[in-house]
Amino acid sequence: MGSRRPQVGVTGPDHGGTAAWWFTRLAVYRAGGTAVRITPGKPRGLDGLDGLIIGGGADVDPDLYGQQKAPFLDQMQEAEPRLGQRLLGLVFYPVLWLIRRLLVTRTRGGNQARDELEKALILDALERGLPVLGICRGMQLMNVVRGGTLFQEISGFYGEKPNVRSIMPAKQVAIAAASRLQGIVAASHLRVNALHDQAIDELGRGLKVVAREASSVIQAVEGTEDEFFLGVQWHPEYLPQKPAHQRLFRGLVEAALTSRRTSPDSSGR
Repeated sequence: MGSRRPQVGVTGPDHGGTAAWWFTRLAVYRAGGTAVRITPGKPRGLDGLDGLIIGGGADVDPDLYGQQKAPFLDQMQEAEPRLGQRLLGLVFYPVLWLIRRLLVTRTRGGNQARDELEKALILDALERGLPVLGICRGMQLMNVVRGGTLFQEISGFYGEKPNVRSIMPAKQVAIAAASRLQGIVAASHLRVNALHDQAIDELGRGLKVVAREASSVIQAVEGTEDEFFLGVQWHPEYLPQKPAHQRLFRGLVEAALTSRRTSPDSSGR
């Protein structure tokens, strides 16, 4: 049993998110682990799992951080990405773009059942000392679970320069020196993609900002030195050809191996 691949839970929605699941599953496999899908319709606890990935998707319910949904968001969510960005993605990432367009069902509004499931999983993972990686919405929910809040709409950060929304690595983020994230990706700056409309506002308890973009939008947070609790605002699963982004999954799997070795019940898992 000790030689088996670490089992990593990967959360997602019941409908849509197929492309994200398969790309994340591939990334976890390449990193030496086995991904186990978790959705509201097929929930499960953390027994038998060695790590957890909270995936991207619908916006986190504002009720969870003490706000009401901004009234203009429903109209904004109906808008499709600009034609120029769609064409740019098609030119530079044709296969990835087509897969995502074919397999992703755009989810409008929130998903309360998923919020509650993932919130419980995050709290349980913290209690068990399991490593957690949050992707986009996942990072935002990790922050909310620790008492933080979110900006429900981030266009105000960009002024006359519009927010880039692209599956391509079209943004550059600066990574904090001596952070866990810097140690994993082995870089002080990183090109990332951007598929988000929300971002962290007030930081949650025990978290620190470890990456920002030029507009000051938070792009990554992590927990204390003795826990692997790392969230990134971008989607590393959609950049399988970039070694730095694949290292995020390698870092999680390695932390899962360490967690399994030190777990009191590791002999029975």
